[in-house]
Formats: sequence, C-alpha cells, structure tokens
Amino acid sequence: MALTCMGEDRCLTAAVSGELDHHRAREVMEELDRQIDAALPRQLTLDLSGLTFTDSSGIAVVLRTFRRMRQLGGSMVVVHAPEQARRVFQAAGLEKLIPFQ
Repeated sequence: MALTCMGEDRCLTAAVSGELDHHRAREVMEELDRQIDAALPRQLTLDLSGLTFTDSSGIAVVLRTFRRMRQLGGSMVVVHAPEQARRVFQAAGLEKLIPFQ
C-alpha cells in the first residue's frame, strides 16, 4: 500500500495504490490526516486509480477524509475508482455524499 500526495495552491491530490483493507486503513488514514494538516487544502482529490482491492475499511477511509475536509471548509472528489471499489462505495451510498468522477 502506498499513499502519494502532491499539492499546489491549496489543492491536494492523494493517490492510493495497492490494497485498502483493515490491515492498511489506519496507516492510510493517519497519513492522510498528516498531509491534510500540513497542506490545509481547499480541494482534495482522492485518486484511486492504483487501488487493487478495498473492503469496508475503504469506506471508513473515504468517509473520514470527507468529514475532515468539511471541517476545514474544503471539498473532496474521488477519481478513477476501479470497478470493485466503486461497487463497495455504491453499496454504502457514498456516491450520494461525495462526488465520484
């Protein structure tokens, strides 16, 4: 699992790769928190193009990140979610709360 972040002009892109399951969720959440706290972005793009698998732990990561961005008055979008991840997020209703592209 890798999390790569790039930011410019208070826009942060966080790219997740590998598996996002209960073994890695806490690590990803903590790193996302650190990156958000450092950049204080107005816009966060969560790029899931490198994600190979997720379960309900991925739901928790996305929701927590979304809530953190709302606390900061920012917004978030999820891009390039693979089909397996998209099905998990749809089943949880995340697409009703968070923009997916």
